[in-house]
Amino acid sequence: MVAKFSKLKAIVAATCLTALISLAPQVEAQVAKTETDLLAQLADADPKDAVAIDRALQAIWRKSGSPAMDFLLQRGLDALERGEPRMAVEHLTALTDHAPDFAKGWYERARAYFTVGLFGPAVADLERALTLNPNDYNAIFALGTMFEQFNDPDRAYEAYQRAQAIHPHHEQITSALERLKDTVEGKEL
Repeated sequence: MVAKFSKLKAIVAATCLTALISLAPQVEAQVAKTETDLLAQLADADPKDAVAIDRALQAIWRKSGSPAMDFLLQRGLDALERGEPRMAVEHLTALTDHAPDFAKGWYERARAYFTVGLFGPAVADLERALTLNPNDYNAIFALGTMFEQFNDPDRAYEAYQRAQAIHPHHEQITSALERLKDTVEGKEL
């Protein structure tokens, strides 16, 4: 009797796994549709609604599809929050090694690299993150910040404008554009 239940459990598990695997493309397509819809809404949202839409997008972008990779991301974020950027780099490097198509991992490692003053690797990771997710306005903003760090206000301003086109109510982007406007566009006489 026990052997029959063991076989039955194996059959049920295999059936469930097959069903999940067959649903994966449909779930992926739904997430992509949701992300596209949210990005369209964000561009036209009022400031209050933009906050909720931003949170929803960040929640989507934060999911790697693997609990183990999500755990590595969280470990890296926790290390950054504790002021341990070198430890964050280690966790996030493990994440990017094991999930090279997960844009958020590259973005967060770029933040960690920036914090420890490794600007070249930070830029490379931002470029990778933006290759994987060209709509990540936080990564575009970070790239603009890097350009400012390199004393290239024109490219920084261009990056901030690109980020603002996606998220018009992002306060840091708006502040950065205001800060650089006179430098880039010149003062009105």
